[in-house]
Amino acid sequence: MKKVLIISGKGGTGKTTVAAALADLAHQRKRLVLADADVDAANLELLLSPEQVEVHSFMGSQVAKINEETCTLCGRCAQICRFEAIQVNGGYRVDEALCEGCHACFHECPAGAIVMLTRQSGEWYRSETRFGPLFHAFLYPGEENSGKLVTELKQAAEKQARVSEADILLVDGPPGIGCPVTAACRGMDLAILVSEPSLSGLHDLGRAHEITSHFHVPACLVLNKADLNPATRADILDLAAQIGIPLLGEIPYDESLVWALSQAQPATSVLDNPATDALKSMWAQLESMLTAI
Repeated sequence: MKKVLIISGKGGTGKTTVAAALADLAHQRKRLVLADADVDAANLELLLSPEQVEVHSFMGSQVAKINEETCTLCGRCAQICRFEAIQVNGGYRVDEALCEGCHACFHECPAGAIVMLTRQSGEWYRSETRFGPLFHAFLYPGEENSGKLVTELKQAAEKQARVSEADILLVDGPPGIGCPVTAACRGMDLAILVSEPSLSGLHDLGRAHEITSHFHVPACLVLNKADLNPATRADILDLAAQIGIPLLGEIPYDESLVWALSQAQPATSVLDNPATDALKSMWAQLESMLTAI
């Protein structure tokens, strides 16, 4: 099994578009397991029409609770809570919406009147698609530990891939360079870095490569909407050559792909156009690269 991660240093580059297209092309010859590791705003499912078969709770955070019977009303917890989550209303109580679960009040309470309770922070799902099983998640608004949820999701997807003897685990990763991205990178065989010909695309490509390099994951480049800005395209290709990222492919801007996505279909559902031809060439090259890894 080869584990392939698709990431970008910023959102909006077409990362999920590439992931769905590769899933469409790869499943014709390979057994796939798919995962959407963008747990803060998962949307790969929008292009794959999944049928949900399993729901699992994600218990990712803790909240403080004050035992009113043992609380001595000393006020120490309110003094040290920098999130102002301790409210005084006829006694000391915790506002769960403000509590960050940092444990400071728990450790500082002289009466031992504070306990930390685990709470549900989201859900993750196993669904079936025409391309293979899809693992995806929903992190509740305002909740943290998205890196922990990515790890839990990846572990479930990898287990399914081993059980089903899949050829490829294809992971649509989170944008940016934060904790969810580092969790997604660990243990992968190849990272596809999706960029666009813009100044932010140029800057963030370098940042994304720093993450993959740190985890010793080989990377390659996909340049989306490559023909929109020839000067910045040249700068991105120069940067890729300097830092040693081979070019997997360039996708030209094509309004027919916009139409396909608006119909909740992979970009490759539109036939006989330059963008689809580019995606097919990318898959052929990627298949060769995976054989060599």
